[in-house]
Amino acid sequence: MSRIKGRLVGLVLLAFGSPAMAATCGAETYAGQSYTLCAVDLDRDDLRLFLNDAKTGEPLGSFANIDRQLAPEGRALVFGMNAGMYHADRRPVGLYVEDGQVGASLVKRAGPGNFGLLPNGVFCIREGRADVIETLQFEREAPACRYASQSGPMLVIDGALHPRFLQDSDSRYIRNGVGTSADGRKAWFVISDSPVNFYTFGSFFRDHLKLSQALYFDGKVSRLYAPGLERFDLGFPLGPMVGVVAPRAAQ
Repeated sequence: MSRIKGRLVGLVLLAFGSPAMAATCGAETYAGQSYTLCAVDLDRDDLRLFLNDAKTGEPLGSFANIDRQLAPEGRALVFGMNAGMYHADRRPVGLYVEDGQVGASLVKRAGPGNFGLLPNGVFCIREGRADVIETLQFEREAPACRYASQSGPMLVIDGALHPRFLQDSDSRYIRNGVGTSADGRKAWFVISDSPVNFYTFGSFFRDHLKLSQALYFDGKVSRLYAPGLERFDLGFPLGPMVGVVAPRAAQ
């Protein structure tokens, strides 16, 4: 997968603290569409999920609030993205695990909306690896995730696009999602720079990044936090968020 990293246009190191502890973000173009991609190396990067304030229990809602919560630890958020669907009160729609604690249960049934467009899946972070796992497979295997967020639909399942995706669909939004390598050591977080349909978005992961597993996080509310690109997307408060944490740079 090193060739993917080499193709990044304008690759930027998010230089908060040690360079060995930072995601890399840059621009990618495929089939006439532009995307912003952030590559995370699980061998070195501290990848976490975030939902509620550790002191108040209230939803954090923003990348800025995550960064403020990390400040007393001498750490900073160096990459962030929304990471799963949520209710109006920002409770996760499906499974959510943070620092080993289950905050919401796995949902297996079909339902309305994108989340219920089966098969959906779970993004699972374990020691030294991260994986996108289809929901029923996740239930069977029951991996011990330190962090997990269920979302849907799956974009790529075992190298195939979701069977419900239509190449000529006119449902187009700014969309974001995640794909993982077979060994779990790499994760690629992607947000489209213009509205795309599911087929086009899924094809970016399968055909351009050559990934066998990828999961949709959301559309319309999709946002990216990438200080190294001077990108700080704003909008309505978020539910689950994913991010890389690194030592805070000396002021």
